[in-house]
Amino acid sequence: MSLLENLENKARQKESENRAFFKRLKKKKPKDLDLIAREEHDSVFDEIDCLECANCCKTTGPLFTDNDINRIAKHFKMRPADFVDQYLKVDEEGDYILQSTPCHFLGSDNYCSIYEVRPKACREYPHTDRRKLYQIGNLSVKNTHICPAALEIVERIKERMK
Repeated sequence: MSLLENLENKARQKESENRAFFKRLKKKKPKDLDLIAREEHDSVFDEIDCLECANCCKTTGPLFTDNDINRIAKHFKMRPADFVDQYLKVDEEGDYILQSTPCHFLGSDNYCSIYEVRPKACREYPHTDRRKLYQIGNLSVKNTHICPAALEIVERIKERMK
C-alpha cells in the first residue's frame, strides 16, 4: 500500500483533534515532550523510507535562507543572485521559495540532486524531532496533510501523552 493512500482523508479526520492536542501542549508544556517526540520521530523514520514518498518535495517548497542560497549557489558554481533568478521567487512574506513545485532538484527516482547542500528547511522536515514541538503546532498539523511520517509521529505522541 502506498504511503500516501488515504493520507489526506486521515489527516483531515484527525485535524481538529490534533489542533486541540497542540493547543493543550502549548498551555501545559510537558517536561518529557522533547524526549517523546525524538523517540517517536526516530522510531517512525526507522519504518518509513522518504524515497518511497517524497510528497513534501512534490507538493510544497521550503524556505531558502541566505545561507542556503549561498551554499547551493556555490555548489553550482553560480552567483547567488543568478541562483535566485533561476530557481526562486519571493513570497508574500518576503521569503525566498521555489518558483514552482515539484522541486526542480527532485529526480524521477525521488532522490534529491542537491541532498548534501539542501536547504535547512529540507534537512529538518517534518520538524517532528525539534525541541519545544508545542511551539509549532500549526505547522505540525499542516505537515500531517503532506507527510505520512508526520501524521504517524503526531498520533504516537498523542497516544503516549494520554
